[in-house]
Amino acid sequence: MSDETDYIIVGAGSAGCVLANRLTESGKHRVTVLEAGGTDMRFYVQLPLGYGKLFYNPAVNWLYKTQPDPGLAGQQDHIPRGKVLGGSSSINAMVYIRGQKVDFDDWKAAGNPGWGWDEVLAAYKAMEDNEAGADEWRGQGGPLFVSKNRKGLHWLVEDYIAACGEAGLPWNPDFNGATQEGAGTYQMTIKGRRRNSAARAFLHPAMKRPNLRVITKAQVLRVVFEGNRAVGVEYLQDGQRKVLRAKAEVILSAGAIGSPQLLQVSGVGEGALLQRLGIPVLRENANVGAHYTDHHGLNYTWRMKVPTYNGILRPWWGKAFVGLQYLLTGGGPLSKSINHGGGFFKTRPEHDRPNMQLYMQAFSTLLPRAGERPLLTPDPFPGLSLGLSNCRPTSRGHVRISSADARVHPEITANAYSTPEDVEEMLLAVKFLRRVMAQPAMARWVEGELRPGPEVQSDDDLIADFRARSGTVYHQSCTCRMGPDAATSVIDARLRVHGLEGLRVIDAASFPNLIAGNTNAPSMMVGWKGAEMVLADAR
Repeated sequence: MSDETDYIIVGAGSAGCVLANRLTESGKHRVTVLEAGGTDMRFYVQLPLGYGKLFYNPAVNWLYKTQPDPGLAGQQDHIPRGKVLGGSSSINAMVYIRGQKVDFDDWKAAGNPGWGWDEVLAAYKAMEDNEAGADEWRGQGGPLFVSKNRKGLHWLVEDYIAACGEAGLPWNPDFNGATQEGAGTYQMTIKGRRRNSAARAFLHPAMKRPNLRVITKAQVLRVVFEGNRAVGVEYLQDGQRKVLRAKAEVILSAGAIGSPQLLQVSGVGEGALLQRLGIPVLRENANVGAHYTDHHGLNYTWRMKVPTYNGILRPWWGKAFVGLQYLLTGGGPLSKSINHGGGFFKTRPEHDRPNMQLYMQAFSTLLPRAGERPLLTPDPFPGLSLGLSNCRPTSRGHVRISSADARVHPEITANAYSTPEDVEEMLLAVKFLRRVMAQPAMARWVEGELRPGPEVQSDDDLIADFRARSGTVYHQSCTCRMGPDAATSVIDARLRVHGLEGLRVIDAASFPNLIAGNTNAPSMMVGWKGAEMVLADAR
């Protein structure tokens, strides 16, 4: 291939992999994907529980940090983002959640035709091959296998679900079904014994086609424009600057941090910021990098009277046992995410939808947050964690470049818990964790609370604790949000950048608002629907 192609996709992440697959399907279009990271053919990428080893690994991870955050007691939060084929779908916890019906009806109501629940449900069903079978809610026969994740779970999951029921949160057999509310087990992007990332499900099959080129270790530095039209990108590979031209379109799929950064260094963003850094302003739009939204949460941890995964994953002989179990049977703890159970609940009965998400882990790691995420070396005693995160935060942050050089990380300001509503809702939520663990089904197995500990009781102390111990749950979004008006958004409902030609943003940055739940599934869905729009417009 020459240095010209029809479509350039910047980023081989959750959305980019789907785009690459769908845009090359007909054989009519030449597509080039530029990925700053390398291959996903790594042991700990493919091993489902191996993601703990990827959490601080610069070989596969951008290792972003936020600005010191008053909402998190002044701490800088660690933000892992995938720098590898598959993007963050190659380093995440593999939980598959689509979002609530009302989330997408909100997208449509915000002036984005084509993005209501009925339309996105059709896309979800088309892309899925759900192990639970096809029905009104789920699809079968698509390229993305989704595991129903019912076998081989720790036995405490059943008691956790029973305790939730005793606390007033009933069992829900399918968080991607008729309703999201309730307690149950998560569907997972795991196939066989391996992680089923967007790269495995969508990109690798497409790479067999002659009209797809994937260039790895290629960091895009800027979008190249002629007038108001994007005509290509400049990128760096092996120390050499290269230019790739696009006959049709440039598509940014670099994620909620990378996509606004690339727009800004290319002259699209807040004029004063760009001028301060010596970047000529091509298109003034202060919404680029604004409206940053993320879910934040934390774990409460208990010491248990009965064995948890700590006892088998910590000692050398236990590691040997689960390794052999995985190699011989494809099963055991290494074949799963650590989030075996979960759920969604309302902090107040008057809420019209769940506003908190639960994560149950028969497992604990009370080691410091910085430097390592020791999933494969847990605590030396039986521990269990219940985690939660807010689904509908009202706090907003921003992503702003601090340099005209795209290789320099942008400044990420999260503003966690910066509104009274977010603080009040989290306070109610952490009290619910204790309520669940006090129910007979779980209380009988508990020796004592370790974090934050029984001495933390007052509202002020509980708030101080969750500020000190919370962090991102890795669902950054909305920084190039979709909307009908350039005064409040970056792209239109067809994902085209307002005021420019030949340029789209198709990834989690495009979300008009953050959905309730994990963002990998909706990011892939945006890629699926985005490809349909690109192909329709090409016709």
